[in-house]
Amino acid sequence: MNRFLRDSLLSLALAGTLAPPVLAADVRVSVTAIVDHPALDAARKGVTDELADAGFVNGKNLKLEYQSAQGNTATAAQIARKFAGDKPNVIVAVSTPSAQTALAATRDIPIVFSAVTDPVAAKLVKSWDATGGNVTGVSDLPSLEKHLAVVRQAMPASKRIGVIYSPGEANSVAAIAELKKLAAPAGITVVEAAAPRTVDVASAAQSLIGKVDVFYEPTDNNVTSAFEALAKVADQGKVPLISADPSVATRGAAIGVGTNYYDLGRQTGKLVVRILKGEAPGKIASQVSTKLEMHVSKSAAQRQGLMLSEDFLKSATKVVD
Repeated sequence: MNRFLRDSLLSLALAGTLAPPVLAADVRVSVTAIVDHPALDAARKGVTDELADAGFVNGKNLKLEYQSAQGNTATAAQIARKFAGDKPNVIVAVSTPSAQTALAATRDIPIVFSAVTDPVAAKLVKSWDATGGNVTGVSDLPSLEKHLAVVRQAMPASKRIGVIYSPGEANSVAAIAELKKLAAPAGITVVEAAAPRTVDVASAAQSLIGKVDVFYEPTDNNVTSAFEALAKVADQGKVPLISADPSVATRGAAIGVGTNYYDLGRQTGKLVVRILKGEAPGKIASQVSTKLEMHVSKSAAQRQGLMLSEDFLKSATKVVD
């Protein structure tokens, strides 16, 4: 063996010795969301934390992939088809559009949805019971009765609720239909303004100024993505803003009452773990997050012309300022 060949082989051997070990992933979980915003991000973190606590650690015995559709349903469909081709053990779909495109892409790979308001209306499952198929998950179905009760408690004179929503989101359409049913007996009218894209949110809200007593946002992903634009209109128009997402009290809502999305993600993660351990998704009934919180922003309420009593503030889970 000549010296050059010997040195080359030695170098290769040393490189192999010193290179970091390749960690084999025993299972694969692919996660997708329609868009990045704090509520969906919190749900995703809850899922990954629950997986880690159950012993499925990314980079060790788990290969975890995440892709966001950045608000584009066509991109969501592309991501879903890619994931279906990759054949992971489970696809986690955060939001209704992501779950719908995942189901359109595969009827074989287990799909666990999260932050889907009404999986039946979205045609992800046939009923809330375990009905077979490859889909289960956790809903963020808002407690509309609770939301109306909060409106009447904080603003007893309110008669017109303005809802800004994306007509392409089955979640929002279903929530508005149910809200109308509940509001009518109380003498409250629901006034809608469609915002098909995030850039439409401000103008949709502006169209309701002078026509409504309060704004309500039903965890619509497009609207949540542009929540600051909605809050700015609420501030300028002196219209109190209430959301079904507690976390947006830090983004301009006077009151946020609804699901804690991190806890929702942890609940979702538990279903993923059950499937990874051998349960069939079709044998697991869809669930609803039962943990409700109310976050209040005193400064946002003041900007929007809403005076909140001390008793109301004391009833909040969290006062953010």
